[in-house]
Amino acid sequence: MGDTNPMNRSGLNRVVVTGGGTFVGISIASALLAEGADVTLIIRSDNEERLGPLASRVRWQVADMWDPASLRGRARGHSALIHTVGSLTDDPQRGLTFHRLNFLSARNAANMCISDGVPHMILLSAANAPWINHNYVKAKREAEEYLRRVGLQSSIVRAPLSYVRGQPRPLFYRMMSALGAIPLINLLGLRQVAPMPLDILARGVARIALQPPSTRSHYSAVDLWRLNKREEIRGELPVMRDFDEVLSSQPTVPYEQIDEETPFGWIPPSGGAKS
Repeated sequence: MGDTNPMNRSGLNRVVVTGGGTFVGISIASALLAEGADVTLIIRSDNEERLGPLASRVRWQVADMWDPASLRGRARGHSALIHTVGSLTDDPQRGLTFHRLNFLSARNAANMCISDGVPHMILLSAANAPWINHNYVKAKREAEEYLRRVGLQSSIVRAPLSYVRGQPRPLFYRMMSALGAIPLINLLGLRQVAPMPLDILARGVARIALQPPSTRSHYSAVDLWRLNKREEIRGELPVMRDFDEVLSSQPTVPYEQIDEETPFGWIPPSGGAKS
């Protein structure tokens, strides 16, 4: 475990983020820090260097989301866990099925919450957009159902694809984002699935994790927008200002197996499947 910043850790502000060395994990961690949270990242053994300057502001622990034994005790003492691990693409020949990548990692995260006494889990799930693989969405829904079945207090965030403002992205996704901002078209539900800026997603998820306990269990893209202030939506207050170097140096494709627009990204290490 790396502990480069021994801080006072108490109250509702102690949050652990899985997939902490990935693009979305770093973004959410930065948003949490901007809200005054005390952050712990769970990262892969080869991801330490990805943290960059963020490493001096957080605690980080190395673990494998597909190995329950390596997760034991990693979340103890935290008030919430944000699970970001998953993949929009699969590789069945390598044992990397949608079920394993998205369901099993979430199941292990939920079990870690239960065993470590974490009262609240936020699952970064998926909006059911026509351009998203059905089996990916199915695996995410199975993960949602597992959280309900085990009785863990959870917040399900059905997030759309995300992008970094100012970075190139396919014309189709630019069109969907533009159309999703038109009120009349919004009535058709496009804003629920239209790609959104990563900083909007990160702030929204961070604020869900830090808010007092609620009976609400599901959040959509519309909710994430509402959790951002007007100037934040306009991009006038970049939440990751202190971490521009990290964000700009992160590749658009965190791993070879991950699609360009993937908002999540962490695959199991090679060397056999764990369940």
